[in-house]
Amino acid sequence: MPRTFASVDATLPLSVVLCTHARPDYLAVCLAALHGQQEGSAEILVVDSASPPEPAERIAALAARFGARLVRTDRPGLSLARNLGLAAAVGAWVAYLDDDAIPAPDWQLRLLDRIAQLPGTIGALGGRILPRWEAPLPAWWPSGLRGVLTIVEWEGCGEVGPGTPPDVAIYGANMAFAAQPLRDVGGFPEALGRVGNRLLSGEEEEVVERLQARGLGAYYDGAVTVGHSIQQDRLQPGWLLSRLLWQGATDALRQRSLRRTAAAAGKLMVQAPLLLWPQTSPTLLRARCGAAYNLGYLRGRFGAPLAAATA
Repeated sequence: MPRTFASVDATLPLSVVLCTHARPDYLAVCLAALHGQQEGSAEILVVDSASPPEPAERIAALAARFGARLVRTDRPGLSLARNLGLAAAVGAWVAYLDDDAIPAPDWQLRLLDRIAQLPGTIGALGGRILPRWEAPLPAWWPSGLRGVLTIVEWEGCGEVGPGTPPDVAIYGANMAFAAQPLRDVGGFPEALGRVGNRLLSGEEEEVVERLQARGLGAYYDGAVTVGHSIQQDRLQPGWLLSRLLWQGATDALRQRSLRRTAAAAGKLMVQAPLLLWPQTSPTLLRARCGAAYNLGYLRGRFGAPLAAATA
């Protein structure tokens, strides 16, 4: 059944959507930061994605306390939750923050200023995402893989592409879209995106590519800044291996290339012994991440279940 969308209010420039699942403590900090923004002309929506009863009650109470509209779904899924927020939003632009993101005090002001300056050929906007470490980054963490923790530190601005650094992209912890074009491309693909422990990703990238296919670009502004909590349980070798496994599966679902499939199979024939390493060990981790990625790509390509990087 086609989703029914709210009518856009031309006098309201921005809706802010927070999607959350059973994390009221993080949500409380994010909502408090939004409540204290220097610019207040935005509606706030909290989308509760199938939280169990006790945290769901706390999430509803937080939404009421901070004057946010609450949308509830009993079916989990981040892309679904984002689409429900899009359907309910009335702003001309819709911004998304992770529930563990903390917007800077001038985040909304900077965001609205940039939106007002954008040409009509821009449909997506991303901003800087600075880490808030809940534990120190381990020394064994591969330097080239900080990006999987959703960190974007560039302070500049510009249309995303050849003129911006390669790690600059539109990420869900801090992003905004022109509402109608986002609706026109179908919102976020619900076959991608996280559902519980399923770490599929790529839904933001897919949306940006669909917008670009319609002639709408993406812009980045480092002045639009949030802090993003990096949980301690993510700073483990097993989590990183699992994350790369799911990234491989994501890429396979988005890019069904026979050449890439053959390349992944060839590399995995050499890398297979690395999959036998204990997941808790940081030894040879960069190479093992490559093996996990190729295994994930092949499993995603052929529809095999994805349980663990060494399964």
